[in-house]
Amino acid sequence: MFKGNYRWVVCGLLFFATTVNYIDRQILSLVKEFLDVQFGWSKADFGLVNSLFQLAYGAGLLFFGWFVDRFGVKLGYAVSMVGWSLAAMAHAVVQWLPGSASVQIGGRVFGAAALAVAAFGLCRVLLGLAEAGNFPAAVKSTAQWFPKRERAFATSLFNAGTNMGALLAPAVVPLLAIKFGWGMPFIAAGLIGFIWLGFWIRMYDVPEKHPSVDKAELEHILSDREDTSVEKLRWIDLLRYKQVWSFIMAKFLTDPVWWFFLIWLPDYFKTTRNLDIKHSWPLLVTIYGIITVLSIFGGWITGHLARSGWSVTRARKTCMFIFALCVLPIFFVTEVGDWPAVLLIGLAGAAHQAWSANLYTTVSDMFPKRAVASIIGLGGMAGSMGGFFFPIVTGKMLDHYRLAGNETAGYSLLFAICAFAYVVAFAVHHFLAPKFESAMKE
Repeated sequence: MFKGNYRWVVCGLLFFATTVNYIDRQILSLVKEFLDVQFGWSKADFGLVNSLFQLAYGAGLLFFGWFVDRFGVKLGYAVSMVGWSLAAMAHAVVQWLPGSASVQIGGRVFGAAALAVAAFGLCRVLLGLAEAGNFPAAVKSTAQWFPKRERAFATSLFNAGTNMGALLAPAVVPLLAIKFGWGMPFIAAGLIGFIWLGFWIRMYDVPEKHPSVDKAELEHILSDREDTSVEKLRWIDLLRYKQVWSFIMAKFLTDPVWWFFLIWLPDYFKTTRNLDIKHSWPLLVTIYGIITVLSIFGGWITGHLARSGWSVTRARKTCMFIFALCVLPIFFVTEVGDWPAVLLIGLAGAAHQAWSANLYTTVSDMFPKRAVASIIGLGGMAGSMGGFFFPIVTGKMLDHYRLAGNETAGYSLLFAICAFAYVVAFAVHHFLAPKFESAMKE
């Protein structure tokens, strides 16, 4: 049925896994207002819980980068999916903590907010460790199943799952939380993960062994495969290449921006525009709808330019610079009305996702497939470190401006940081990797 095009079926599997991944991680921000009422925690508490996720995610990326390179994409993805589905469902247990009473443990008294932070912190750590397997496995799978000229587009397609997850979550999670309680969305997300796992085990293998891949498609996939005699490298070996640092630094500077959108946008609309989740969800859905459509175009245009005769370096760098410029208008988001703000945030989010798809692909442009997952893990860890510190700073900053009676000013400063992050990242990335060519000499 899929003869000659099975690689796009694989891309679809990666897309759905990434969608589930981002539904899981977005649920907490969408039920935050329910948790605020039950546990009475501060923005700093909420920021700390999300930072713990990032810390664990960074450690998990290092592990899964090694694990996927060592044991393969199929097993790596399966282990990751089982882990994060169970961790997502574990969040629902926290709903039975007392909402007001204090608990004495070891002679110390802990209030409801402290207990909630500890319980959710543990759940987020487990979720972060397991969810970290998604991108090392997905990017390595893309490198195995697609020639270089198709990888940016394929990456943008599966990476659109991040947008689809973020789009579906605000449309579904509030309804489930209102009708069945805030724990139900976590349970439903975990169950969906196990459904995907059944399809993955049945449908995935490397292209050389897959019965649905015909000779013509296999030749197409292998048309620019590098010499497989390159030895597997350790992390310390990889860190000697400045091109690896180009990916690491770009992830460190720009990943926190995307996390800021995922974590804080519902709170932004509630605290600065008086829109609770019942009224802000159409805005959130529109934002991620814009991001989904435009980010796919951002991945396609690079491949189109390469097929038109541009070098991979020229095509990718031109597009990445344009994407960086497209984030700048978000500087003005707190000065405009609700729907203009939606358009500015949507444009910035789409630019981030298009940037991210091309950034991931630069790794397979410059390094052999056997090193890709490890490098993705290193860069992802760096992005998580940025994502670890930014929510803590954000929470403390917003609590400060809340006490001063002007949370909008706090968000203005945060959006300004986001606006200029990509231009800085592009400059650093270009300095360390002026050309996207093989970094390993035979």
